[in-house]
Amino acid sequence: MDATHTIHVDVVSAEESIFSGEARFVVLPGEAGELGIYPRHTPLITRIRPGSVRIEKADGTEEFIFVAGGVLEVQPNCVTVLSDTAIRGKDLDEEKANEARHAAEEALKNAKSDLDLAKAQSELAIMAAQLAALRKYRQKK
Repeated sequence: MDATHTIHVDVVSAEESIFSGEARFVVLPGEAGELGIYPRHTPLITRIRPGSVRIEKADGTEEFIFVAGGVLEVQPNCVTVLSDTAIRGKDLDEEKANEARHAAEEALKNAKSDLDLAKAQSELAIMAAQLAALRKYRQKK
Protein backbone atom coordinates (compact mmCIF):
# COMPACT_ATOMS: atom_id res chain seq x y z
CA MET A 1 0.00 0.00 0.00
CA ASP A 2 1.53 3.35 -0.97
CA ALA A 3 1.57 6.54 1.09
CA THR A 4 -1.40 8.07 -0.76
CA HIS A 5 -3.61 5.37 0.77
CA THR A 6 -2.32 5.62 4.33
CA ILE A 7 -1.73 8.28 6.94
CA HIS A 8 0.92 8.19 9.68
CA VAL A 9 -0.62 8.02 13.17
CA ASP A 10 1.05 8.76 16.52
CA VAL A 11 -0.80 8.31 19.82
CA VAL A 12 1.23 9.67 22.72
CA SER A 13 0.51 9.74 26.45
CA ALA A 14 2.32 11.69 29.14
CA GLU A 15 4.43 8.58 29.81
CA GLU A 16 5.09 6.98 26.43
CA SER A 17 4.35 6.56 22.74
CA ILE A 18 1.36 4.19 22.62
CA PHE A 19 1.11 3.75 18.85
CA SER A 20 3.12 4.89 15.85
CA GLY A 21 2.45 3.55 12.39
CA GLU A 22 0.63 3.75 9.07
CA ALA A 23 -3.17 3.59 8.96
CA ARG A 24 -5.99 3.59 6.41
CA PHE A 25 -8.15 5.70 8.72
CA VAL A 26 -8.68 6.75 12.34
CA VAL A 27 -11.94 7.25 14.26
CA LEU A 28 -11.92 9.17 17.54
CA PRO A 29 -14.19 11.02 19.98
CA GLY A 30 -14.27 14.68 18.95
CA GLU A 31 -15.92 17.30 21.15
CA ALA A 32 -18.96 17.48 18.87
CA GLY A 33 -19.14 13.74 18.08
CA GLU A 34 -17.12 11.04 16.37
CA LEU A 35 -14.44 12.17 13.93
CA GLY A 36 -13.18 10.08 11.02
CA ILE A 37 -9.75 10.96 9.62
CA TYR A 38 -8.57 9.65 6.24
CA PRO A 39 -5.32 10.31 4.32
CA ARG A 40 -5.06 13.85 2.90
CA HIS A 41 -7.47 15.25 5.51
CA THR A 42 -7.69 19.03 5.87
CA PRO A 43 -5.33 20.31 8.63
CA LEU A 44 -7.11 20.51 11.97
CA ILE A 45 -6.39 20.97 15.66
CA THR A 46 -9.18 20.12 18.10
CA ARG A 47 -9.85 18.73 21.54
CA ILE A 48 -11.03 15.18 21.98
CA ARG A 49 -13.22 13.69 24.70
CA PRO A 50 -12.51 10.57 26.76
CA GLY A 51 -13.19 7.47 24.67
CA SER A 52 -11.84 5.06 22.08
CA VAL A 53 -9.45 5.81 19.26
CA ARG A 54 -9.92 3.17 16.56
CA ILE A 55 -7.09 2.83 14.06
CA GLU A 56 -7.43 0.68 10.95
CA LYS A 57 -3.84 -0.19 10.22
CA ALA A 58 -2.38 -0.49 6.71
CA ASP A 59 -2.64 -4.31 6.92
CA GLY A 60 -6.39 -4.09 7.69
CA THR A 61 -6.14 -5.04 11.37
CA GLU A 62 -7.52 -2.69 14.02
CA GLU A 63 -5.93 -1.13 17.07
CA PHE A 64 -8.08 0.30 19.89
CA ILE A 65 -6.68 2.82 22.33
CA PHE A 66 -8.54 4.44 25.21
CA VAL A 67 -7.73 8.13 25.72
CA ALA A 68 -8.80 10.27 28.68
CA GLY A 69 -9.39 13.26 26.41
CA GLY A 70 -6.62 15.33 24.87
CA VAL A 71 -5.69 17.12 21.68
CA LEU A 72 -5.80 15.96 18.08
CA GLU A 73 -3.61 17.46 15.37
CA VAL A 74 -4.24 16.47 11.75
CA GLN A 75 -1.96 17.24 8.83
CA PRO A 76 -2.61 15.81 5.33
CA ASN A 77 -0.30 12.84 5.92
CA CYS A 78 0.05 12.73 9.72
CA VAL A 79 -2.33 12.42 12.70
CA THR A 80 -1.09 13.06 16.25
CA VAL A 81 -3.19 12.31 19.34
CA LEU A 82 -1.83 13.75 22.61
CA SER A 83 -3.46 12.59 25.84
CA ASP A 84 -2.38 12.59 29.50
CA THR A 85 -3.63 9.01 29.67
CA ALA A 86 -3.74 6.55 26.78
CA ILE A 87 -4.14 2.79 27.23
CA ARG A 88 -4.04 0.09 24.56
CA GLY A 89 -7.34 -1.81 24.34
CA LYS A 90 -5.63 -5.08 25.25
CA ASP A 91 -4.20 -3.45 28.40
CA LEU A 92 -7.51 -2.11 29.75
CA ASP A 93 -8.34 -3.66 33.12
CA GLU A 94 -12.06 -3.84 33.98
CA GLU A 95 -11.50 -4.51 37.68
CA LYS A 96 -9.19 -1.49 38.09
CA ALA A 97 -11.54 0.71 36.05
CA ASN A 98 -14.52 -0.33 38.21
CA GLU A 99 -12.54 0.35 41.41
CA ALA A 100 -11.58 3.81 40.11
CA ARG A 101 -15.19 4.49 39.13
CA HIS A 102 -16.38 3.58 42.66
CA ALA A 103 -13.67 5.83 44.16
CA ALA A 104 -14.85 8.69 41.90
CA GLU A 105 -18.48 8.08 42.96
CA GLU A 106 -17.42 8.26 46.63
CA ALA A 107 -15.46 11.47 45.97
CA LEU A 108 -18.59 12.89 44.30
CA LYS A 109 -20.70 12.12 47.40
CA ASN A 110 -18.08 13.61 49.73
CA ALA A 111 -17.24 16.71 47.65
CA LYS A 112 -16.81 19.73 49.95
CA SER A 113 -16.37 22.42 47.30
CA ASP A 114 -17.19 23.19 43.68
CA LEU A 115 -13.60 22.27 42.79
CA ASP A 116 -13.89 18.84 44.50
CA LEU A 117 -17.21 18.31 42.74
CA ALA A 118 -15.81 19.24 39.30
CA LYS A 119 -12.77 16.99 39.80
CA ALA A 120 -14.92 14.02 40.87
CA GLN A 121 -17.31 14.53 37.95
CA SER A 122 -14.37 14.62 35.53
CA GLU A 123 -12.86 11.42 37.02
CA LEU A 124 -16.24 9.69 36.83
CA ALA A 125 -16.70 10.68 33.16
CA ILE A 126 -13.21 9.35 32.32
CA MET A 127 -13.83 6.03 34.09
CA ALA A 128 -17.25 5.59 32.43
CA ALA A 129 -15.61 6.23 29.04
CA GLN A 130 -12.84 3.74 29.88
CA LEU A 131 -15.37 1.02 30.75
CA ALA A 132 -17.33 1.74 27.54
CA ALA A 133 -14.07 1.52 25.54
CA LEU A 134 -13.30 -1.81 27.21
CA ARG A 135 -16.71 -3.21 26.25
CA LYS A 136 -16.25 -2.00 22.64
CA TYR A 137 -12.79 -3.58 22.48
CA ARG A 138 -14.10 -6.91 23.81
CA GLN A 139 -16.94 -6.98 21.24
CA LYS A 140 -14.46 -6.55 18.37
CA LYS A 141 -12.29 -9.47 19.48
